[in-house]
Amino acid sequence: MTSLVIARNVSKSFGDVRAVDNVSFEIEKGKIMGLIGPNGAGKTTLLKAVLGLTDCDGELSVLGLDPFKQRKQLMQNICFIADVAVLPRWMRVNQLLDFVESTHPNFDRRRAEDLLSRTKIRKKSKVRELSKGMVTQLHLSIITAIDAKLLVLDEPTLGLDIIFRKEFYGNLLNDYFDGERTILITTHQVEEIENLMTDIMFINNGRILLDTPMESLAGTYVELLAAGDNAAAAKGFGPISEREVFGKSVFLFEGVSRDKLDGLGELHTPSVADVFVAKVKGAEA
Repeated sequence: MTSLVIARNVSKSFGDVRAVDNVSFEIEKGKIMGLIGPNGAGKTTLLKAVLGLTDCDGELSVLGLDPFKQRKQLMQNICFIADVAVLPRWMRVNQLLDFVESTHPNFDRRRAEDLLSRTKIRKKSKVRELSKGMVTQLHLSIITAIDAKLLVLDEPTLGLDIIFRKEFYGNLLNDYFDGERTILITTHQVEEIENLMTDIMFINNGRILLDTPMESLAGTYVELLAAGDNAAAAKGFGPISEREVFGKSVFLFEGVSRDKLDGLGELHTPSVADVFVAKVKGAEA
């Protein structure tokens, strides 16, 4: 498959702080990549490098372009939604549509108006008169009406209620993603996008801890709930994490077959969040 984003030994420092530390990865066309990391992990810096908002050491190619040196050309095929709405608050909705139509060659106004017709947003309303959820709906309607090859979402549903968050991701899949476009998304609400992602990447302290297709997680990681002698035996297989729940031990294993653990207790497929916590704590230890 064609890789839209290629990073080779990419680093970025701010003084003595190494925000991104020698990372290498690829994001293929038609994928939904989840970039997961705690606060201060390097996610935002990495996104800024991909969007051409900051330079970096190493080699970084986005859509075959140098994002920092060829940003104007790159922006014709990338869309971005940040965690904070950046739409002009003084503009009316119809004025905003006029502006985007006049400045972006790949904007389909009819599609944007169709998407907005499914909301309660009025075209004569000013952005500042809209609720946070409506601003996000407006932003998404504009973004999904642009024929872009790469969509970057940085905590797009931050501060929104659970009903709207589910609608947001449902609309994203139904109205935007078509198997040709590529989506790069960061969020702390991992559980909400677990079923959306095709690939996942963990980052902490500027370093990549995991970069893998979602379908490989079930074959690589297994969770065991055990007690007594079985728990003691399970430790012999080298779990990457252990915690106590109601007097029993919950172990998380990486690269250990289920056959070896069979008979020691209850086996489960761990959630992405559980794998993430285990990898981060393991790296810090």
